[in-house]
Amino acid sequence: MSHPTALQLIEAVRLYLGQAEAALSGRLAFHAKVASNALAIVAREMEQAPDAAEAEALAPFGGVQAVCEGLRDGSLSPGDPALLRAVREAALARLAVDNPRYATFERLKERPIA
Repeated sequence: MSHPTALQLIEAVRLYLGQAEAALSGRLAFHAKVASNALAIVAREMEQAPDAAEAEALAPFGGVQAVCEGLRDGSLSPGDPALLRAVREAALARLAVDNPRYATFERLKERPIA
């Protein structure tokens, strides 16, 4: 018999907090909801690895630091379609973790870059 994974433990605590929240009121209910949302973000981050997605998207440009420096010193153009696609991909990877229920998230994922 194996032990539960970190993600399974996080989900178990989230479910508990959801049940507890229903029985709580006021400030305690609010804090239970905040804690549950924080655990959901942690679980999505563990599953989706946005840091790796960002690194992969920006690797052709030398990574995050190189993109920042290149934009600052003018060696990279903010209008470069390839750079815009890479930055967009990195941002969407982060948004998928931070707030996947963002009202326009699905539209942003599907809309091609001009």
